[in-house]
Amino acid sequence: MSAQASVLFDAPGPRARVRYRIIAVVGAIVLLAMLAYFVVRLADPANNQLTAEKWLPFLTPTAWTAYLLPGLLGTLVAAAISVALSIVFGLLLGIGRLVEQRWIRWACGAFVEFFRSVPVLMMMLFAYYAGLYGLRISGTALPLFGVVVGLTVYNSCVLAELVRSGVNALPAGQRESGLAIGLTPLQTLTTILLPQAITAMLPSMLSQLVVILKDSALGSMISYLELLRSGSYLATAFANLIPTLIVLAVIYILINSALTRVAGAVEQRLRRGPRGVVTRPVTAGFVPEPAAEPDVPPTIMPPRDDRPGRRR
Repeated sequence: MSAQASVLFDAPGPRARVRYRIIAVVGAIVLLAMLAYFVVRLADPANNQLTAEKWLPFLTPTAWTAYLLPGLLGTLVAAAISVALSIVFGLLLGIGRLVEQRWIRWACGAFVEFFRSVPVLMMMLFAYYAGLYGLRISGTALPLFGVVVGLTVYNSCVLAELVRSGVNALPAGQRESGLAIGLTPLQTLTTILLPQAITAMLPSMLSQLVVILKDSALGSMISYLELLRSGSYLATAFANLIPTLIVLAVIYILINSALTRVAGAVEQRLRRGPRGVVTRPVTAGFVPEPAAEPDVPPTIMPPRDDRPGRRR
């Protein structure tokens, strides 16, 4: 146990470690027993949910070409548009909350605090009916408009808060050094502080972008054809609700796992220097090492004559 970890909590002793292992084993057995109970109940012919015939539709091309693949495409399209817009508006709102102009800070702060407190589904419904009655949007573009607006507004506010907290967590010397070399406060923010803050907050930002893909399932409430809604159509057509939900869960897990791996690769790439050297984060207690003294050849002095009677 390291010294840093021992500061946070006391290291468990032999008895505590044995007790933790027993609790973990008992908990795992209870969870497995509950899972086995539900599987047996669902496989009961009276419920008729996990029988072989319920899984047969997934072996036919119709279930994929007519239901699952169109829904998956709708999910990816809505998520891609929302991710791109959320990054742009999140950076703008984050910068707006950090500029020196007070009215810009207040306006961006009010926008972020208001829409961050509103549920995503409520914003989707508002955008859907606003597009229907206000903007007169019709056809398949209306549900997509509602999903994209709801996801973009909410997640851009979350990303703006991540940017603001990342910039405020940097040492004060970073900003002072930018002002000392003649940069304006806005130039210091965009060229010195913002890149460091984005790199530091990158794991949280990428995790929030993964949430966008999962929240796109709320689009089924406004008739948007995404993966969950297409799965409900499939379950209605083949009367296999539980198997369909299991397949949808597996698809979501695979997509989010792939996005998480991509996010980890991007994070490692951005944390490396231009030549592949890992850069160390700047901390407040960092003290630079003193520069080495130049190698100066010693000066050769003439020998001293200390004999008596000689003038020194």
